[in-house]
Amino acid sequence: MKPEIAIVDYGMANLRSVQKAFEHIGRAAVITSDPDVVATAAKIVVPGVGAFRDGIAKLRETGLTKPIAEHVRAGRPLLGICLGLQFLFSRSHEDGLHSGLDLFKGEIVRFENRPGLKVPHMGWNALRLNSNCPLFSGLNDGDSVYFVHSYFAVPEDRSIIAAEADYPAPFTAAVWRDNVFATQFHPEKSQSVGLTMLRNFAEI
Repeated sequence: MKPEIAIVDYGMANLRSVQKAFEHIGRAAVITSDPDVVATAAKIVVPGVGAFRDGIAKLRETGLTKPIAEHVRAGRPLLGICLGLQFLFSRSHEDGLHSGLDLFKGEIVRFENRPGLKVPHMGWNALRLNSNCPLFSGLNDGDSVYFVHSYFAVPEDRSIIAAEADYPAPFTAAVWRDNVFATQFHPEKSQSVGLTMLRNFAEI
């Protein structure tokens, strides 16, 4: 029996907190490192914490990159969270230059060093919603979500930027194109706003 929602386990994510958030909204989500399960799931979530270089290496070592790409090509919904968003882009500049999945053209870059600006960016920040992304149904401009990151995406195609936040300059907080959704913030740590997004994703 194929799962409705599969949370991709490549050894670098707080998987249980994501699973518990789905449980809280009454939706079952399985944690799996099995490429066959990922390949057959109706929806997949790619979470992540840590460094891009290590994460993308583990994703490739576990044989999960191909079923993730095939899932997207098949038109099934994918949600990337934090590092899971960054994997979707062409390359990251974290600890050298490292290739991503190239599902979106663009770069992952570090916040600039500025006096008084702490990196990583940690804590709550208000969103500026740029589109009618289904993930944000029922939410409003100015709703706050929880971030923990030093790097962010710079898409070549700015039309995929679904939401921005400021630190202090605007940066990409979420992206969306067709069946692919991704957030730089952590919905599973963002209380009612984040749970609304996860519920919307589960209902897509």
